[in-house]
Formats: sequence, C-alpha cells, structure tokens
Amino acid sequence: MDILFAQIQADLHSNDALRQSSALLLALQQSAAGRDISVIAKSAVEEIVAAPASAVCKKLAFDLIRSTRLTADLWESVSTGIRSDLRFPDPDVTAAALSILAAIPSYALAKLISECNAEISACFDSPSDNLRFSITETLGCILARDDLVTLCENNVSILDKVSAWWFRIANNMLDKSDNVSKVAFESIGRLFQEFDSKRMSRLAGDKLVDSENSLAIRSNWVSSMVDFVWKKRSALMARSLILPVETFRATVFPLVYAVKAVASGRVEVIKKLSKSSKENGGVDSTAEKLVGVSDLVTHLAPFLASSLDPALIFDVGINMLYLADVPGGKPEWASESIIAILTLWDRQEFASAREGIVRAVVTNLHLLDLHMQVSLFKRLLVMVRNLRAESDRMHALACICRTALCVDLFAKESVRRGQKPLAGTDIASLFEDARIRDDLNSVSSKSLFREELVATLVESCFQLSLPLPEQKNSGMESRVIGALTYGTGYGALNWTEPALEVVEVCRPCVKWDCDGRTYAIDCYLKLLVRLCHIYDTRGGVKKVKDGASQDQILNETRLQNLQRNLVKDLREVNTPRICARLIWAISEQIDIEGLDPLLADDPEDPLNIIVSNIHKVLFNIDSSANTTNRLQDVQAVLLCAQRLGSRHPRAGQLLTKELEEFRNSTLADSVNKHQSRFILQRIKYVSSHPDNRQVSYKEL
Repeated sequence: MDILFAQIQADLHSNDALRQSSALLLALQQSAAGRDISVIAKSAVEEIVAAPASAVCKKLAFDLIRSTRLTADLWESVSTGIRSDLRFPDPDVTAAALSILAAIPSYALAKLISECNAEISACFDSPSDNLRFSITETLGCILARDDLVTLCENNVSILDKVSAWWFRIANNMLDKSDNVSKVAFESIGRLFQEFDSKRMSRLAGDKLVDSENSLAIRSNWVSSMVDFVWKKRSALMARSLILPVETFRATVFPLVYAVKAVASGRVEVIKKLSKSSKENGGVDSTAEKLVGVSDLVTHLAPFLASSLDPALIFDVGINMLYLADVPGGKPEWASESIIAILTLWDRQEFASAREGIVRAVVTNLHLLDLHMQVSLFKRLLVMVRNLRAESDRMHALACICRTALCVDLFAKESVRRGQKPLAGTDIASLFEDARIRDDLNSVSSKSLFREELVATLVESCFQLSLPLPEQKNSGMESRVIGALTYGTGYGALNWTEPALEVVEVCRPCVKWDCDGRTYAIDCYLKLLVRLCHIYDTRGGVKKVKDGASQDQILNETRLQNLQRNLVKDLREVNTPRICARLIWAISEQIDIEGLDPLLADDPEDPLNIIVSNIHKVLFNIDSSANTTNRLQDVQAVLLCAQRLGSRHPRAGQLLTKELEEFRNSTLADSVNKHQSRFILQRIKYVSSHPDNRQVSYKEL
C-alpha cells in the first residue's frame, strides 16, 4: 500500500495533467474502499488546488478533499487556491473552484465571501454557461444553509452581499441556458423548503435553532423571492414550458409556493416576520390573485394527463392540491390531481412513494366534492390496509374517518334543509366493504388494521363532540372546520348520530381476541358509555308530547337495541378483562324495566345473561385471568352487582344468590368478602324499603 501511495504522490508532483488525473482517480478509489488518504489529500492541495492545473484535475482534487478531513492550514491553502482560480482566465477552472465553496468550513467561508465578492458576482455575468451553472448551483446550496444565515446575522456586510446574490439567482431562472434555468428554480425551491422546515425549531441533529433575527433574515429573503416570482410568473411559466420535459419538475414547487403565498395572504405574515422597514408595494386585488392562481393551474394541468413520468405526475398533482385550498380554489382542481395520483397506484408505478400517494390523497380528501369523497372511501381503506408503516396507516385512517364523519353530518344536514338525500353517505355504507366487514367480524384476526380503524373512528367522534375552534382562514383545515360548522348547525348533539352509527358498525370488536391488546375495545366502550349518558335510555323512550323529536326517539330506540345486542354478545367475549368492562359499560344504562322474561330462567333474558356473566368473572380460575389483573375485574363486577341489585328487585334476588356463593368461596379474599357483605346488606335494605331504592343520576 505504501508503494501505491508513493506512486500516486509521484504522479501528483509531475506536471503531466494525464498522470495527475489518473493518480487522483486512483486515490478516490482508495478512499471509496475506506482507506485513509490524508497524506495524498495534502499532496493534492499543494500540487493541484494551490497551483495551476487543468479543470479536470481541479475537479477531481476537490472531490478528493470532500472525502477526507483537512487541517486548518490546509484549508487556508485551499482558500488561497480558490482566490487564484476565481481570477483564472479559463471559466471551467473557475467553475471547478466555485464547486468546492459548499465544503469550506463556516469559519473560513465568511472571509472568503468578503474578499471575493466582486469575483463571485462577476461569475453571474459570464458568457460561459458552465460557469453560470456552477455559481447558481453552488450558491443555491450555500445561501439557504443555517450556518450562513448565522453569519449574516452577525455581519451586515455579508447579509447585503447574500441578499444581492439571491436576486441574481432568481434572475437566472430566466437564463437562456436550460441547465442554468433549472438549477436556479431548484435553488429558489430549496430556499422555500428550508424556510418551511425552520418554522419550528429543531433541537436534534445538525440543525441550528433559529433565533429571532435569523428567522427575520430568512423571512426577508423568502418574501423577496415570493414577490419576484409573483411579478414574473408569466415569464417564468413560459420559460418552464421550453425546458426539457425531464427538468420541468424543478419549476413546479417554486411557482406554486410563491403563488399560493400571495393568494392566501401568507406572504404578508412572512413580511411581518422579516421586520423589514420597506414599505409594501401596491397590494394585488383579489381578482388578480384569483387570476394568478387560475393561470398556474392552467399551466400545470396538462402535465397530469399527458406526462408519462410518474414522478412528474406526482409532483404536479401534489402541488395542484395545494392550490385547490387557496381562496377561490375549486374542487375539480383537487379531483384532477387525486385521480392522476391514484392512477399511479393503479398502474403500480412510483412504488417508492406508496405512502406519499396515500398521505397526499387522504390529507386533501376534504377538498373534493361530496360525491367523489363518497366514491373514494372504500378504495382508500383498501389502500391504507396495504401500507407498511403503522404510523402512516394511523395518520391516513384518522384523515379518512374524520372526513367520513363530516360527510355524514353534512349529508344529514342537507336532508334536513330539504335537499335530496345522497346515497352512501352514512357511516355503515362508507365502511361496508366486504373485506372490512369480514375483518371486523373475525374473532382471531392478527391484523392491527381493524384495531386502528375502530380507535380512529371513535377518536374522530370525540373530536366532533368538542366545541368548534375559532374560524381560521389559513391552512388546510379551514374547509373542514367550515363543513363541521355547517353540519352541526341544526343542534349541539348532532354529532351523536354518526357516533351512534360508529358504535353499531364496530360492535363486533367486543368479541375480538387481540393477544392482550384492549386499546381499541376500550375506546369503543368509552364512546358507548358517553352516548348512553347523553340519551336517557334507562327511563324508556320519551314521547313526542314530552318534547322529544322523532330523530331523538329513533336514536334512543337504536341505542336500546344496541345495548341488548351487546348483552347477547357477552357469551362470545373471549377475555375476562373485556367481559368485566362490557358488563360495567352496559349494566348501569340498560333499561331493565319492562324486560321481565316469560319464564324466570329464560336464557335470552338480558338480566339473566348479565348475572350469568358476572358469575363467570367472579368464579374464573383460569390462569390468564390472573395475568390480566383479576382483582380489578372482580371489583368492577361487584360494583355492577351493587347498582343492578339496588335498582331492580328481580336483579337483587338473582345477585343475592351469586354474592352469597362468592362470599363463601375460597376465591374471595378478605376485602371481597367484606365488600360482598356490604352489597348484600344494601340489596336487602332496598328490597324491604322499595321507596328508598337507589336511583341513578339520570332519574334525579
């Protein structure tokens, strides 16, 4: 190896460009193999970077420098070589020197920028396409970086130079060279992306936490570039159309970001962040903003239908979705984009972006018109099932479930207002796909998807029940909040109607065997209990003359029927923990009055089923019961027994026998024995004093 390194160094010391380039290529191979090439890098700096050499050798030497570490004195030599090359007559040598600027340490970069400002700025006016490309690409990478923003924060002179360079980069978007124009679009897009990613401070990794001043500096650059793109949008769109089609993608994001920032008013917020003392120019009228957005959509739309590049279709589709949400946006813009994006899925193209495709569709589902939302639900659920990452699946399910509930609310409100009912908008229809139904009804399925579906449906119901936040005009949530306001205008409890459908659709979940996981079933029972508290089912169905509406009577009847079905499901519950929780959820609320059986031992009688399952939990000696905290289950059913026995004479008679048997068994510890004795005394007292029986809070 020493012989090889000696040969490389000898070739570097020669003045033969061919030998030097061969030696540098060999050194790069050794670096790629993981060998320490710091000795060769030192020779490359001294013989190539700091001395006259060909453009090819300079480029290879800079690649070699990037692959190793240099000492401070060697970086000083590199900086000296760059200064010389910036004044070199050959533009290709100058272009190679510019490319290494991105690798120079921050402490050396400030000095280099200050000393070579004139030479760097002159590169923008060079007749060489290669040199203009190099300066645009290199500065586009450097100027958006955190460390450079920090340098600008501490040095006003550098800030002025960098701000001027941003305008030179922006002007290069209209450059006559396709390569220069493309890389300028990419540079402006990178500035916009960096700004969005810095809105929240990053405390981990190599990202610096933005101070107030650095955020102001970045905001000033972004607002200036947004204004530039907005004013030159027609020329920029025309320039992008004559770029080679494979480079058109680079032009999409900068145009969309700037136009949306102006149309949505976000640019005004960015200007306030920038603390700029400059007076705002003439504010564009609303009509001009709408025309600007419409022109950009007209510019992008043909690429959704005619392009054969999946990546381009995806980029254009995503960005058109962003435009559909601005004031004046149209649902058909979102429809075109989503159809094009889903076509990629159907053609099984762009497989690496499967998660991105689903995320884009479900996040923007609320932008579509009602008919298209309804037609997409079943398809989206199948797509979400196939996602690999649980986090992506949960996010997608949350968006789908929230939108489904909004659709249900909106459709019901439309019917109340006298419009024709739209088929398939109820929750049961939206989630009636055969595969979903089979999954919900399967007892021992190992799929996490069904648990996630139940949990997100319930969580979405609870979100609907919360008070509405203040109306906001920015962000992608504005239309959802608007739909909720419209959908819940008829009554404060209208959210309970889709919630009631949710507990009906998800009823089979109480029978699941989920390997000990109970989160989804707990969520389900929480929603069930809340609905029972809202609808006074224990006192029987209210009559119209008592002030109840027909809808309320119908909903209360449905909830009573659901409770009776859940009681029957108690026989098929697989785990004692769930059995105890289900008894707890329904025993306080179920309407026992008027349900006396034809025979005292009628096996279909709800009370008999509840009592037999209380017996099952109390006398369960299965080892699995101990591992799931049997003490807690026993406590739950004892409290249920106290409430049932105190409210209903027949329940008191049946439970007295069970409690006596449990109290005298070896399964009851001393605490349970005392608790059973207290409950028995209470039941005995209530049976002898029927006027003093326990009442639930709903009867008060």
